[in-house]
Amino acid sequence: MPSIKDIVTFHEPPVPAGQSPYVSGAGPSQHFEIVDAQEVWPELFHVLAERVRGALGWRALEIEHVGSTAVRGLPAKAIIDVDLIVADPNDEPSYVPALEDVGFELRVREPWWFGHRVLRHVDPACHLHVFGYDSPEVVKHRIFRDWLRANPSDHDLYADTKREAAAKAQSTGEHSMQYNARKEKVIREIYHRAFVATGLTKT
Repeated sequence: MPSIKDIVTFHEPPVPAGQSPYVSGAGPSQHFEIVDAQEVWPELFHVLAERVRGALGWRALEIEHVGSTAVRGLPAKAIIDVDLIVADPNDEPSYVPALEDVGFELRVREPWWFGHRVLRHVDPACHLHVFGYDSPEVVKHRIFRDWLRANPSDHDLYADTKREAAAKAQSTGEHSMQYNARKEKVIREIYHRAFVATGLTKT
């Protein structure tokens, strides 16, 4: 279990010299679109979760629907974000080939950031984020999701922030990671309120 300090800290380790988080041929999305919430998103998550569970069995320690498509009424890119917890994300042979057999493709490899990997699935569109059981990121993701589900003011604030960030990013030709950066200030403000409310931080 990660420490409270790790949960409330935003870890941003630099990419080691000579390395890239993207596997050969991959990179940030140059074209993206924010759409209104769709009722089908929870159903698509269950389809994807069953696919992952069928491929990995007990090696899939936990499968969580996270990100904006996991929050009712929130606009989002029409891509289901899923957190997958495995025993050791750096042990790619233990899970990547099995996931490739059911349509996933490895796109991101970040061993310096809690072993994070991302695998892409095209239909349904999905980003599968792989972490270890001791990663604080999966705890953060659940806190953020559950806070937005339960707090309409921050739900609406984040929805407006996403639309504004997308409009500015698209008007200047920015890619998806630059769009994410435009949201970061508001995301951290929301996290702070959630951390205080949960008792993880005092002020």
